[in-house]
Amino acid sequence: MSISTQGGENRRPSVVSTGKPAAGGKPKAEEKAGGKPAAGKAGGAGAARSAGGNRPGGKPGTAAKGGKGPRKPLKSVKVNQERNWGPIALMVAVGVLATGIVGYGAWAVSQEAQSWQDRASDITGLVNYRDANPAALEPMAGKQSHEWGALEYEIQPPVGSSHNPNWQNCMGDVYAAPIASEHAVHSMEHGAVWVTYQDSLPADQVETLASKVRGNEYTMMSPFEGLESPISLQAWGYQLAVDDVNDPRIDEFIRALRQNATVEPQAICSGGITATGTTPRDLGQQEQAMDGAGS
Repeated sequence: MSISTQGGENRRPSVVSTGKPAAGGKPKAEEKAGGKPAAGKAGGAGAARSAGGNRPGGKPGTAAKGGKGPRKPLKSVKVNQERNWGPIALMVAVGVLATGIVGYGAWAVSQEAQSWQDRASDITGLVNYRDANPAALEPMAGKQSHEWGALEYEIQPPVGSSHNPNWQNCMGDVYAAPIASEHAVHSMEHGAVWVTYQDSLPADQVETLASKVRGNEYTMMSPFEGLESPISLQAWGYQLAVDDVNDPRIDEFIRALRQNATVEPQAICSGGITATGTTPRDLGQQEQAMDGAGS
């Protein structure tokens, strides 16, 4: 602190603040308030630092130093956790697939447990001539089972009765032209399914039908003149007429009756006639005639 004596010895010395604390060792109220004058005893520094006020580092919602006010209740925060649907969907899909596999297995077992006759009888529209007209399957009057030459059949396409000694090859053969019924009936006697169709059937539908036959042993396929329905399937004593190549009954017919409807078990389908044409090929009769001429 410095004392100025300017103005004479009688002038009271002025005090210049050097920034040090007052004589009491404590800062004045103005200095506590940041250099601002106090607002009075009641409105001093304590009132200035009200709850949530300007107190440095103070917490909102807390009372002044002189006492504690009511604390506001904390609001609960609800966290919405979104459900993960991916694993759930996968589990559901696996469950459905497993149920389908088990169901199909049970159905397949039940199908195997059924006799082929019962499976055939379940096919809608199937005609069972073995029950409805068994006489149509017997040898023609005055004829043997194996006959040379052309024969007339009551049912068209035929499903049985007398036939040529030569059978049509039926190892999944697809014939583009009509074949002799006398040969086809002999093939059915061996257990073959004969698939016939109208000449006017579109080529793409013919190919769809052929895919069910081609390479499938004990089946054969050919167009048939005068067929009333677009498609007709024959086995010995059974017949089914359908309009659509995608009709599931076609596969059901083949699966139920192929080889099962035979009246000559263990007979083969290979080694038969492969030529087309509705006139039976009496190859054996010609050989017999040649043998007779030479004797």
